[in-house]
Amino acid sequence: MASASAAFHGVPFARMNGLGNEILVVDLRGTGKRIQPAAAIALAGRAQTHFDQIMAIHDPISHGTDAFIRIVNCDGTEAGACGNGTRCVVQALASETGRRSFTFETKAGLLLAQERENGLISVDMGPPRLGWADIPLAEPFHDTRAIELQIGPIDAPVLHSPSVVSMGNPHAIFWVKDDVWSYALDRFGPILENHPIFPERANISVARVTAPDTLDLRTWERGAGLTGACGSAACAAAVAAARTGRTEREVRITVPAGGELLLEWRDDDHVVMTGPAEWEWSGRLDPETGDFRRDSETVPT
Repeated sequence: MASASAAFHGVPFARMNGLGNEILVVDLRGTGKRIQPAAAIALAGRAQTHFDQIMAIHDPISHGTDAFIRIVNCDGTEAGACGNGTRCVVQALASETGRRSFTFETKAGLLLAQERENGLISVDMGPPRLGWADIPLAEPFHDTRAIELQIGPIDAPVLHSPSVVSMGNPHAIFWVKDDVWSYALDRFGPILENHPIFPERANISVARVTAPDTLDLRTWERGAGLTGACGSAACAAAVAAARTGRTEREVRITVPAGGELLLEWRDDDHVVMTGPAEWEWSGRLDPETGDFRRDSETVPT
């Protein structure tokens, strides 16, 4: 990751994206510091550093892991998983170390990741959690392939009967037959994210099957809002599509930013996501205040 300007004390960070999912990768190894909620909110409020998630790299906690990753949303809350952000971390560390394979620990568990020869990055997101208490839901649903939840008029709901899955964070996937852009997810998303059925809130997606091995997906992300891509939502949608017989266990998912993710729900129950990551620029920031400086700048922004 990028070097410092001696006049500005801070930690290295990189502005990156994973298929349009806006990511800040912040290197806090060896500092003992944490990204403070106020700093996250300040960074998210600036055009240059607006992000969906911060991937904060900390020293490893468990033996055999390369780092502990804290994932911070743009509203200052923490997330358990971010597949697109993990790919960005892999690219940053691969560039730094020359290595291709990494094991990360997160709030949601271990993630195995590898940079491939073609530059794409695969992340083993682990097994999905399908039981109602593990997602979690506020009340029992013995079949989480479709739960009783809808928005709109009772006799003509706009969205209804979502599949629910946890990939380290809760997801609800509403299956639609029309273009995913025809739904006012910016209006429905906040209502559904905070529905009482989701005690930890939820990521809300609309998905359309376009072939036995392809999906279109659009997501309102818990703590971040509408995003260009959401990797864990893509994983959840792939699992839910296969569980409901809509697709095969390997699918390509198109996200709003215009790219594709390859998802495979393997026979060992692990979900592997493969896609790109892109470096944009780097600098240094204060993890307590959110003040930052780009590497090419000589005065604080």
